Amino acid sequence: MSQRNDSKSILPSQRSAIAPFYVMEVMRAAEELEQAGRSIVHLEVGQPSTSAPSGVLAAAKAALDEHKLGYTAAKGTPELREAIAAWYSTRYRCVVSADRIIVTTGASGSCVLSFLAMFDPGQRVAVLEPGYPCYRNDLQALGVEVVSIPLGHETSFRPTIAQLEQVGPLDGLIIATPSNPTGTVLSQALLSEIWQWADRNAVRLIVDEIYQGITFEPDELTELGANDPTAKSHTAVSISDDIVVFNSFSKYFSMTGWRLGWIVAPENLCQPIERLAQNLTISAPTLSQVAAVAAFDCIDELEANVGRYRQSRQVVFDGLQQAGLTKTAPPDGAFYYWIDVGELCEELNIDSQTLCQRWLTEAGVAITPGVDFDLRNGHRFVRVSYAGSPIEMEQGMTRLNHWLANSK
Repeated sequence: MSQRNDSKSILPSQRSAIAPFYVMEVMRAAEELEQAGRSIVHLEVGQPSTSAPSGVLAAAKAALDEHKLGYTAAKGTPELREAIAAWYSTRYRCVVSADRIIVTTGASGSCVLSFLAMFDPGQRVAVLEPGYPCYRNDLQALGVEVVSIPLGHETSFRPTIAQLEQVGPLDGLIIATPSNPTGTVLSQALLSEIWQWADRNAVRLIVDEIYQGITFEPDELTELGANDPTAKSHTAVSISDDIVVFNSFSKYFSMTGWRLGWIVAPENLCQPIERLAQNLTISAPTLSQVAAVAAFDCIDELEANVGRYRQSRQVVFDGLQQAGLTKTAPPDGAFYYWIDVGELCEELNIDSQTLCQRWLTEAGVAITPGVDFDLRNGHRFVRVSYAGSPIEMEQGMTRLNHWLANSK
């Protein structure tokens, strides 16, 4: 029998050589400081600080006593898929069949399943930059060529058709509204225009709507093109049955750790995605699925959460104004400010990653550097999350302003 060198016997695959998700590194460093006794204000975390709705908690407790909690069908329980379909009808005045809804293990599961079902290695798929880094990283791990479309202040961080046409032939395009990290919302009119372009050019379109419901200035959104002014917001589901749409219970529904999302898929992709789910995950967590049905009966509680985000957003806006950090993307939705700190970095002769490290260790404020979200210009940007309480935001802004006043 040949001898094996154990240190070299198991080598990582080339596909695993993707970038880390730096916000998780910031969270880890912040937690280490807290364990050492430091007080840290968390402005890095992209998750609600509120609990799951009371109805969801009650349903979960009942399920633990009353349900077997075995596997479900790979597409999810019929009850949850019907509840999601009803949500589109009541919330967005949009009819979608429950047969086209596939429940996933978080929206992260939606990404992997959809990408596998839609794209082959070597195909070209565009992502917006700045944008959620896991699109790019997942696609790269699957052998897909990622094409970045840079966005900036000149278009309020919204893509234009001219930009889409400049990158050459594409097999797919991924966009998000509201966006992480910029918080920008794409109007229904712009979404329709992008879909028409994609359809003409045989580009498969994915729209990530996981922050749907966390939007501000509803009158402005209506003016931007919401198809029904009585609807709370708008969705790409109403534009075409051929658009793949992601959503999640993690953000608006405040159920991040329950790991539950969904896909609204074109009919021709439903079986391929279902087959992949059967093999990769079997099913999404059963307890979460049973409990999530109750989330749709907790709208008053969820809207109160959005009201709190609105207050926190104003506190952060005021603090940034006081700090002179006024060059931001328009935070129409989600719970983020995308802040241009380029001038401050030049003044201090550092990049945004070092700036965030100093803010964490010297000011006790955890903020995410922009390198996660923008490979080109992320060294000049940071993302501030206002998902916490207004009191926490006030503490963070006070510490940040104190540090800025004493660092120059």
